[in-house]
Amino acid sequence: MIIASANYPITEHATFDNWREHIERWVIEAVNQNAGLLLFPEYGAMELVSIFSDEIRNDIRRQVVELDSLKDKFCNVFAELAKKYNVIIVAPSIPVIEDKRNVNRVFVFSSKGLAGYQDKFFMTRFENEEWGIQSGVKNLTLFEASWGTFGVQICYDIEFALGSQLLCSTGASLILAPSCTETIRGATRVHIGARARAMENQAYTVVSQTVGNALWSPAVDINYGFSAFYSTPDIDMPEDGIISTLEPQKEGWLIQELDFSKIKTVRDTGQVFNFMDHQHLHIGFKNEEINIIRKSI
Repeated sequence: MIIASANYPITEHATFDNWREHIERWVIEAVNQNAGLLLFPEYGAMELVSIFSDEIRNDIRRQVVELDSLKDKFCNVFAELAKKYNVIIVAPSIPVIEDKRNVNRVFVFSSKGLAGYQDKFFMTRFENEEWGIQSGVKNLTLFEASWGTFGVQICYDIEFALGSQLLCSTGASLILAPSCTETIRGATRVHIGARARAMENQAYTVVSQTVGNALWSPAVDINYGFSAFYSTPDIDMPEDGIISTLEPQKEGWLIQELDFSKIKTVRDTGQVFNFMDHQHLHIGFKNEEINIIRKSI
């Protein structure tokens, strides 16, 4: 499978249709490079705030309400693009309101339409204390495609072993980590987490991040990041586990072909058995049960 991971800038748009045309250009660029799965970053959808009034632009809590009103139109755009270009699209995350909770959600689309979604579990201090974004219901979605099975761990979530371990123990060999960070430190934490999850689970991990500045947006005004593909450092894998990276802050796609038969090889006959031995560990939330939801795409 050829996967495209975005170094994605938060850009201004005059209308929703302008944004839709912008997104389609990004999709076309990845498709022209034979990508079959496209990964956009966390909070990439915040650029839709630019079509609102200045009053809403400057009110980060009201933005969530206004963005939720665009949720259906937002999903329709990606559903149509996934069908038109016959690809899987992991859309940029968007704040939505679910059962009176503001959650950070990643929708996933295939040529069949909306395949499912993943909500973020762990909130950063800014999300929790200033923005009012809350932890989602503890469901993990396992997306099952003809070429392999994957899950999504949104930004801060990839810094914890919990979600990736449960997803991989249920069949995932690929973990996607859409991310939005402000500093080199923040981006580094995400990438360290992604590399650790790749090693622990003898899996592939892919990071997509927002880049550049959007000074008109108080929520995502400063962005630092870079896309990357990671593996476990084992047989027929890179010695350091780094498959490829894109230059930080450079807008564009990082395109990489991944061979999922290699994951089976290292899990079965690797130099170490991180994945197998990880199954001996029981980890979870003290007071909340985590459910796995399977979705065929």
